[in-house]
Amino acid sequence: MHLFHMYGARRHHMVEPVLKEDGTPFKVAILIPTINNADELAIVLDRLTQQTYPGLEIVISDSKSRDHTKDVCEKYGATWIEDPSTNRADACNYALKQMDHDLVLFTDDDTIPPLDWAEKLIRWFKDPEVGAVGGPNFAPDEDPFGAKCADVAFCTKFMTAGTRYGAQPRGELVPITHNPGVNCAHRMENLRQVNFFEPGCIGAEDVVLDAKIQREGHKLFIDPSNVMPHRRRRPFKPYMKQMRNYGYTRMVANKRWPEIATWSHTAIGFFPWLTALSILALVAGIATGGATDYPWFSIEGDWTWSRVAVHGTLGLMGLYIGLSWLGAAIGTSPHRSIGTVALAPLFVFLAHWAYGQGVNKAWREIRRTGGAAGVGRQIDDRERTL
Repeated sequence: MHLFHMYGARRHHMVEPVLKEDGTPFKVAILIPTINNADELAIVLDRLTQQTYPGLEIVISDSKSRDHTKDVCEKYGATWIEDPSTNRADACNYALKQMDHDLVLFTDDDTIPPLDWAEKLIRWFKDPEVGAVGGPNFAPDEDPFGAKCADVAFCTKFMTAGTRYGAQPRGELVPITHNPGVNCAHRMENLRQVNFFEPGCIGAEDVVLDAKIQREGHKLFIDPSNVMPHRRRRPFKPYMKQMRNYGYTRMVANKRWPEIATWSHTAIGFFPWLTALSILALVAGIATGGATDYPWFSIEGDWTWSRVAVHGTLGLMGLYIGLSWLGAAIGTSPHRSIGTVALAPLFVFLAHWAYGQGVNKAWREIRRTGGAAGVGRQIDDRERTL
């Protein structure tokens, strides 16, 4: 495996390399799994070849793309590996088993890395207590308005079913249980100790990896200042497809590794059913006079089932919308504006609906196949060659 061309003329203000305990520099690589996304990958590689940290190797694990991915890698001097895998976990493993680095940084092929991104991750490994470190990710400024609305929904308080995308706690380096694979770095010795990513994992592979590493007693941290701009899916079909995939893959992963499960993942599976029941109750209540028997905004009078069905359902809907607005307004997305916050209830609702659909799909497959659910072909919106 060879080092990429250093592009020295494009580099400015290079920092000193971080040294290991034996006084030698860490050998560092950046690993990106990819498939059929050459144009966006070129943007990533252009940024990575200008990093302020010296001596990086960029490794691309390419799952048999049919576009010009290989040409892009050659243009930027990245190490191109032709990968036979059908999922992200196996694609990473295929490359990792060929690598001999001390630290591995991970990101995706649809990001816009800041020029000091690698430097800000690697600096923390001077502390031997740091087993892995990551950072937040938000939609880039270049994203269209709809994608920024999705980012605000991802990063809202109260309503996000435990997602880490917008996690931005206070402090310089904060303990955490999971860093998304789009913005993180690991010690290779820890990756080898847990046998890398879980083979065959079709989603939530980064969550499972972090759980395995913590099982061995290693500590994970987040640097809230090291933000990775990561493109969001646009509304509505791509956005909802991604959320369905998230719900499905996370629930099948929870089945196989119960320690990564949280109550919110299960609760969101009931959201589509509760929504349907609420609509039926509202319609039935209106049909039987629940909207006209008593003055609105009053608790006086008899609370018949018709009145409860109408006023109770509308009250819960109002609470949901209010929490969505409040959560968006005080959330962490840098794209909060009057427009994006105003549309937050719609985007949060669509996310809950689609995620819940994915959870229900996972429940059906788990009943049918048990532990075999969630193994095999990656679930995403990419055009897959294999």
